[in-house]
Amino acid sequence: MSDNLTLPAQQGATGTSAETLLEVEGLTKHFPIYGGFPIKRKVGAVQAVDGIDLTVGVGESVGLVGESGCGKSTTGRLITRLLEPTAGKITYQGQDITHASRRQLAPVRSEIQMIFQDPYSSLNPRQTVGTIIKSPMEVNGINPEGGREKKVRELLELVGLNPEHYNRFPHEFSGGQRQRIGVARALALNPKLIVADEPVSALDVSIQAQVVNLLQKVQDELGIAFLFIAHDLAIVRHFSQRVAVMYLGKVVEVGDRDSIYNRPRHPYTHALLSAVPEVAVDDEADDKERIRLAGDVPSPIHPPSGCRFRTRCWKAQDKCASEEPPLIQISGNREGHLTACHFPEEPTTEAREEDVVMDPALKALEDSAADEPATKD
Repeated sequence: MSDNLTLPAQQGATGTSAETLLEVEGLTKHFPIYGGFPIKRKVGAVQAVDGIDLTVGVGESVGLVGESGCGKSTTGRLITRLLEPTAGKITYQGQDITHASRRQLAPVRSEIQMIFQDPYSSLNPRQTVGTIIKSPMEVNGINPEGGREKKVRELLELVGLNPEHYNRFPHEFSGGQRQRIGVARALALNPKLIVADEPVSALDVSIQAQVVNLLQKVQDELGIAFLFIAHDLAIVRHFSQRVAVMYLGKVVEVGDRDSIYNRPRHPYTHALLSAVPEVAVDDEADDKERIRLAGDVPSPIHPPSGCRFRTRCWKAQDKCASEEPPLIQISGNREGHLTACHFPEEPTTEAREEDVVMDPALKALEDSAADEPATKD
């Protein structure tokens, strides 16, 4: 394992060192692009995930954040082996499962479960709730004490549903209830690790807190480790003890929750946090910087050389184009806080006196709107 992976100490809920459950090294997934007629051949590849390093401790919750298209969901599917990695290594409890066969994965499948983003499309509409939750136990030959039906009813009660709903179909439930069914299915095999792929993004805001609190309750009571994938920074901060930030297939910063949210060092993390809306209390001045990034995210088919964020970064220099910054601990960081940047930010979200506006067109539009006289009703 590379030096930059030995630095982050795995922190459990009590803040003590935790045993490593999952370890990912150089994980890569490239989806081939074919073209040509009449004979199709490979003409390129979408570099969805391109060499990421990540660790999850026993009973630890790790958040994986980033904007849409950065490779978060693909990473989750690679870890659960729903997708075959192009390169890299996935180690679970000391066992290399990167390219394990179906038979070799059988004992591990029950210990690594996934909660999907869409609570409706992930449930079979032709099966009752009881069958959906019971099926994993049948596939893995698990016969709990008292029978499978009793276990299913206990799981329904655990996730806040009525056990009498055992024979109902998914379409008879609301979105939040369907996601609870997905949680119950993931818990059916007593897993040690759950990959939650944006489990609340498709839910109403009023329901999101209920599902997140449910997952937190499950983690506290059962000691299950979580890889919590999301783009909502507030939810990740509430749920995760450690956070990794992704951009265009790369992990650009990783550290404990307080370090990432209060002392971000990577410019992209700075920009993400500055975009979180906040309401000023009473007459409190809103002195938080606002960073608006110019342009769009580069194509994962032809990502920029060197640092992938350099095309939108206000600190980019020639070195950023020629050398890819390593994910390492830099001076001023807490132990375990790693950053991949040649010119890191000051360790505070209020380091600059003025807002950083990266999009000139947007700035001009705002200035012109401010200069216009107020219209009368």
